[in-house]
Amino acid sequence: MENDVKIITVDATNVAQQGFFCYKSKPKTEGYRRKLAWLNQRFAEGMRIQILYEGQRSVGFIEYIPGEFAWRAVHAPGYMLVHCLWVVGSGKGKGYASRLIDTCVEDAQQQHMHGVAMVTSSGHWLAGKQVLLSNGFESVGQAPPTFELLAKKFDDAPAPAFPQDWEDRLGRCGPGLTIFRSDQCPYIENGVKLVLETASELGIPARVVEPQDCQEARDTAPCPYGVFAVVHDGKLLTYHYLTKKDLIKRLEEHRP
Repeated sequence: MENDVKIITVDATNVAQQGFFCYKSKPKTEGYRRKLAWLNQRFAEGMRIQILYEGQRSVGFIEYIPGEFAWRAVHAPGYMLVHCLWVVGSGKGKGYASRLIDTCVEDAQQQHMHGVAMVTSSGHWLAGKQVLLSNGFESVGQAPPTFELLAKKFDDAPAPAFPQDWEDRLGRCGPGLTIFRSDQCPYIENGVKLVLETASELGIPARVVEPQDCQEARDTAPCPYGVFAVVHDGKLLTYHYLTKKDLIKRLEEHRP
């Protein structure tokens, strides 16, 4: 019921108790532990997570941070940058995503920022743009293969922007498989292990690149997602988790 819906702010004071929505039932996994440690460094930079509860059950969340500290390949100083927006299961279709967006917008306004921005994708893993468009956001940039940058501006400041050197970034990865990863998403850990295991079985040289801070992630990420990408011989193979079968299929498609 309406009165049972509430949004709880997660920060350094309560993250150990509240968790961060994803992997809530798997606190002993490596992915969870790495994400928690990553978050505890980000909260001092202005990171916030808002979790929406329907009764006692969490059904959605939004994670955002000032653009100067964002782990997406986006130039967005003075903007609040949304990392993740996710509503699951029975929570869908009830306007909860809009509620979470409103919470972020209000936070950004209270901090006198220029607006709110988010990287979307028509592919997998990231939120689609429609919910943002319906909440007053506008498209301000596109990047290959399916990324789009949307922003809700509060003033006449320059809009956030994607970099334009994607081919150079991919080329710097070199031959073989390069796995670009961070701990922003707890699901990345298993994705990295699967890619490494598959590469070993196929005899493909592979290496893992892990940016040490947000600036390095923004400056070197081979795709706008910024925190996970698999590059094969200078071409983007995926920016999201793949099953072993799908990974092998894509590797075969990338063969000369």
